[in-house]
Amino acid sequence: MTDQTPGASVFDSIDPVLKVVTAEIEISAPAEAVFELIADPQRQPEWDGNDNLGSAIEGQRMQGAGRSFVTTLTKGVDRENHIVDFAEGRLIAWKPSEVGGEPFGQKWVWEIEPTGDDSVLVRHTYDWTELRDPKRLSRAQSTTAANLLASLKRLKHLAEG
Repeated sequence: MTDQTPGASVFDSIDPVLKVVTAEIEISAPAEAVFELIADPQRQPEWDGNDNLGSAIEGQRMQGAGRSFVTTLTKGVDRENHIVDFAEGRLIAWKPSEVGGEPFGQKWVWEIEPTGDDSVLVRHTYDWTELRDPKRLSRAQSTTAANLLASLKRLKHLAEG
């Protein structure tokens, strides 16, 4: 799959074994500014390319692995997101679940790699290798690199805006 956006790359690796999809884009903004857009759940609906996120309450800025934050989907359902990997300014990964429940098995990963003084490469990965709920497989299979790139493009627009 190719994209005409300058600095955008997609790796549509929907492998039946690996079940991992990745896309990346170059953003002309400081790493800290890009990271803040991702780390603040209240900002996530602004860049969600799936139009799946409706809102999040204020004050849930991600601080580290082992914590969680809650978002409300556009369908009105709350999701608790368990932070599983975190490096300030560089990496955030979380696994969604029902509020108070165990993660479903999919993982959303955001990696930020500085490429210059005010530019970064942002890599977004959707990993559903641990997903076991048959009711969620169809949605997972329909999540492509194009979906991830839509989020990256919105993030780029906000960060460079």
